[in-house]
Amino acid sequence: MPARRDGSLRSSPAIVNSGMGARESASPPFTIEEIRSDSSETTLASARALLLEYGRFVVTQPGAARFCFGTLEMEAARLPFSYLEQNGGCLIAHVQDSPSGFVAWRALPETIAPQAWELKRLWVRPQARGLNLGRALTQQVLDRAVAADRKSIYLDTAPATMASAHRLYLNLGFEPCAPYNDNPVEGLAWLRKTL
Repeated sequence: MPARRDGSLRSSPAIVNSGMGARESASPPFTIEEIRSDSSETTLASARALLLEYGRFVVTQPGAARFCFGTLEMEAARLPFSYLEQNGGCLIAHVQDSPSGFVAWRALPETIAPQAWELKRLWVRPQARGLNLGRALTQQVLDRAVAADRKSIYLDTAPATMASAHRLYLNLGFEPCAPYNDNPVEGLAWLRKTL
Protein backbone atom coordinates (compact mmCIF):
# COMPACT_ATOMS: atom_id res chain seq x y z
CA MET A 1 0.00 0.00 0.00
CA PRO A 2 1.67 3.29 -1.03
CA ALA A 3 2.56 5.74 1.73
CA ARG A 4 2.35 9.51 1.39
CA ARG A 5 4.98 11.89 2.68
CA ASP A 6 2.92 12.65 5.80
CA GLY A 7 2.96 8.94 6.69
CA SER A 8 -0.70 8.35 5.86
CA LEU A 9 -1.67 5.62 3.44
CA ARG A 10 -3.35 6.13 0.13
CA SER A 11 -6.05 3.68 -0.65
CA SER A 12 -5.60 1.46 -3.65
CA PRO A 13 -7.24 2.54 -6.93
CA ALA A 14 -11.01 2.52 -6.84
CA ILE A 15 -12.84 0.02 -9.00
CA VAL A 16 -15.68 1.58 -10.92
CA ASN A 17 -18.38 -0.65 -12.33
CA SER A 18 -19.58 0.82 -15.60
CA GLY A 19 -22.04 -1.96 -16.30
CA MET A 20 -19.75 -3.32 -19.05
CA GLY A 21 -17.11 -4.66 -16.65
CA ALA A 22 -14.88 -3.12 -14.02
CA ARG A 23 -12.17 -0.61 -14.81
CA GLU A 24 -9.66 1.21 -12.66
CA SER A 25 -9.95 4.95 -12.22
CA ALA A 26 -6.84 7.11 -11.96
CA SER A 27 -7.20 7.49 -8.21
CA PRO A 28 -9.95 7.10 -5.65
CA PRO A 29 -11.93 10.16 -4.59
CA PHE A 30 -10.75 9.73 -0.98
CA THR A 31 -7.70 9.29 1.21
CA ILE A 32 -7.38 7.08 4.27
CA GLU A 33 -4.96 7.60 7.12
CA GLU A 34 -4.21 5.72 10.30
CA ILE A 35 -4.83 7.66 13.49
CA ARG A 36 -1.76 7.49 15.71
CA SER A 37 -0.81 8.82 19.10
CA ASP A 38 0.97 11.72 17.37
CA SER A 39 -1.90 12.59 14.99
CA SER A 40 -2.87 16.25 14.89
CA GLU A 41 -5.60 17.56 17.15
CA THR A 42 -7.60 18.40 14.00
CA THR A 43 -7.45 14.75 12.90
CA LEU A 44 -8.36 13.52 16.38
CA ALA A 45 -11.28 15.96 16.64
CA SER A 46 -12.57 14.84 13.23
CA ALA A 47 -12.30 11.18 14.22
CA ARG A 48 -14.13 11.84 17.50
CA ALA A 49 -16.92 13.63 15.63
CA LEU A 50 -17.32 10.71 13.22
CA LEU A 51 -17.36 8.16 16.04
CA LEU A 52 -20.01 10.12 17.95
CA GLU A 53 -22.05 10.49 14.75
CA TYR A 54 -21.99 6.71 14.45
CA GLY A 55 -23.22 6.44 18.05
CA ARG A 56 -26.04 8.93 17.51
CA PHE A 57 -27.15 6.90 14.48
CA VAL A 58 -27.12 3.66 16.50
CA VAL A 59 -29.20 5.07 19.38
CA THR A 60 -31.95 6.18 16.98
CA GLN A 61 -32.42 2.63 15.68
CA PRO A 62 -35.05 0.19 16.94
CA GLY A 63 -33.59 -2.32 19.38
CA ALA A 64 -30.76 -0.03 20.48
CA ALA A 65 -32.33 0.93 23.81
CA ARG A 66 -29.50 -0.71 25.76
CA PHE A 67 -26.67 0.76 23.68
CA CYS A 68 -24.50 2.79 26.07
CA PHE A 69 -23.72 6.13 24.44
CA GLY A 70 -21.75 7.18 27.54
CA THR A 71 -19.27 4.36 26.94
CA LEU A 72 -18.90 5.46 23.33
CA GLU A 73 -18.26 9.06 24.46
CA MET A 74 -15.41 7.81 26.68
CA GLU A 75 -14.07 5.77 23.77
CA ALA A 76 -14.15 8.85 21.53
CA ALA A 77 -12.51 11.08 24.15
CA ARG A 78 -9.55 8.69 24.42
CA LEU A 79 -8.92 8.20 20.69
CA PRO A 80 -6.71 6.60 19.51
CA PHE A 81 -5.72 5.00 22.83
CA SER A 82 -9.12 3.37 23.31
CA TYR A 83 -8.03 1.05 20.46
CA LEU A 84 -4.24 1.16 20.65
CA GLU A 85 -4.41 -0.13 24.23
CA GLN A 86 -6.39 -3.13 22.95
CA ASN A 87 -3.73 -3.94 20.33
CA GLY A 88 -5.79 -2.32 17.61
CA GLY A 89 -6.11 0.98 15.85
CA CYS A 90 -8.38 3.22 13.82
CA LEU A 91 -8.55 4.90 10.43
CA ILE A 92 -10.11 8.09 9.17
CA ALA A 93 -11.08 8.80 5.56
CA HIS A 94 -11.37 12.16 3.83
CA VAL A 95 -13.27 13.00 0.67
CA GLN A 96 -11.95 16.23 -0.85
CA ASP A 97 -10.32 17.08 2.52
CA SER A 98 -13.63 16.61 4.36
CA PRO A 99 -13.67 13.97 7.15
CA SER A 100 -16.04 11.33 5.80
CA GLY A 101 -15.42 7.87 7.26
CA PHE A 102 -14.09 6.01 10.27
CA VAL A 103 -13.34 2.42 11.26
CA ALA A 104 -11.53 0.79 14.17
CA TRP A 105 -10.31 -2.62 15.25
CA ARG A 106 -9.04 -4.30 18.39
CA ALA A 107 -7.63 -7.65 19.38
CA LEU A 108 -10.08 -10.20 20.70
CA PRO A 109 -9.15 -12.10 23.86
CA GLU A 110 -7.36 -15.37 23.08
CA THR A 111 -10.12 -17.19 24.99
CA ILE A 112 -12.63 -16.03 22.36
CA ALA A 113 -10.49 -16.50 19.26
CA PRO A 114 -6.72 -16.89 19.01
CA GLN A 115 -4.95 -14.32 16.84
CA ALA A 116 -8.18 -12.54 15.93
CA TRP A 117 -9.29 -8.94 15.60
CA GLU A 118 -12.71 -7.39 15.93
CA LEU A 119 -13.80 -4.78 13.39
CA LYS A 120 -15.61 -1.89 15.09
CA ARG A 121 -17.50 1.32 14.37
CA LEU A 122 -17.50 1.41 10.57
CA TRP A 123 -19.16 4.72 9.66
CA VAL A 124 -19.42 6.66 6.41
CA ARG A 125 -21.18 10.00 6.37
CA PRO A 126 -24.29 10.00 4.14
CA GLN A 127 -22.82 12.52 1.69
CA ALA A 128 -19.82 10.21 1.08
CA ARG A 129 -21.80 7.04 0.43
CA GLY A 130 -21.68 5.45 -3.01
CA LEU A 131 -17.89 5.94 -3.33
CA ASN A 132 -16.95 2.45 -2.02
CA LEU A 133 -15.48 4.16 1.03
CA GLY A 134 -16.92 1.60 3.47
CA ARG A 135 -15.40 -1.19 1.40
CA ALA A 136 -12.02 0.58 1.27
CA LEU A 137 -11.97 1.17 5.03
CA THR A 138 -12.91 -2.44 5.75
CA GLN A 139 -10.35 -3.73 3.24
CA GLN A 140 -7.62 -1.66 4.87
CA VAL A 141 -8.37 -3.35 8.21
CA LEU A 142 -8.34 -6.76 6.52
CA ASP A 143 -4.99 -5.96 4.88
CA ARG A 144 -3.52 -4.88 8.21
CA ALA A 145 -4.82 -8.05 9.85
CA VAL A 146 -3.10 -10.21 7.23
CA ALA A 147 0.13 -8.23 7.64
CA ALA A 148 -0.11 -8.70 11.43
CA ASP A 149 -0.56 -12.47 10.95
CA ARG A 150 -4.10 -12.49 12.38
CA LYS A 151 -6.10 -15.60 11.57
CA SER A 152 -9.60 -14.11 11.52
CA ILE A 153 -11.69 -10.98 11.95
CA TYR A 154 -15.01 -10.84 13.78
CA LEU A 155 -17.75 -8.21 13.85
CA ASP A 156 -21.34 -7.70 14.84
CA THR A 157 -23.85 -5.69 12.85
CA ALA A 158 -27.57 -5.02 12.70
CA PRO A 159 -28.80 -6.17 9.27
CA ALA A 160 -32.20 -4.48 9.61
CA THR A 161 -30.76 -1.01 10.18
CA MET A 162 -27.32 -1.36 8.59
CA ALA A 163 -28.30 -3.34 5.50
CA SER A 164 -25.61 -1.86 3.25
CA ALA A 165 -22.87 -2.64 5.76
CA HIS A 166 -24.22 -6.17 6.24
CA ARG A 167 -24.20 -6.77 2.46
CA LEU A 168 -20.68 -5.35 2.23
CA TYR A 169 -19.39 -7.73 4.90
CA LEU A 170 -21.00 -10.73 3.20
CA ASN A 171 -19.54 -9.65 -0.15
CA LEU A 172 -16.10 -9.45 1.46
CA GLY A 173 -16.36 -13.05 2.62
CA PHE A 174 -17.61 -12.71 6.19
CA GLU A 175 -19.83 -15.59 7.29
CA PRO A 176 -22.33 -15.97 10.14
CA CYS A 177 -20.85 -17.23 13.40
CA ALA A 178 -21.96 -17.82 16.98
CA PRO A 179 -22.23 -14.74 19.22
CA TYR A 180 -18.79 -13.94 20.63
CA ASN A 181 -19.71 -10.92 22.77
CA ASP A 182 -22.56 -9.68 24.94
CA ASN A 183 -23.60 -6.71 22.78
CA PRO A 184 -27.04 -5.68 24.15
CA VAL A 185 -28.40 -4.27 20.86
CA GLU A 186 -31.29 -6.37 19.55
CA GLY A 187 -31.35 -7.98 16.11
CA LEU A 188 -27.60 -8.43 15.71
CA ALA A 189 -25.79 -10.72 13.32
CA TRP A 190 -22.33 -11.96 14.29
CA LEU A 191 -19.91 -12.50 11.43
CA ARG A 192 -16.41 -13.93 11.00
CA LYS A 193 -13.90 -13.95 8.17
CA THR A 194 -11.01 -16.38 8.08
CA LEU A 195 -7.84 -14.78 6.75
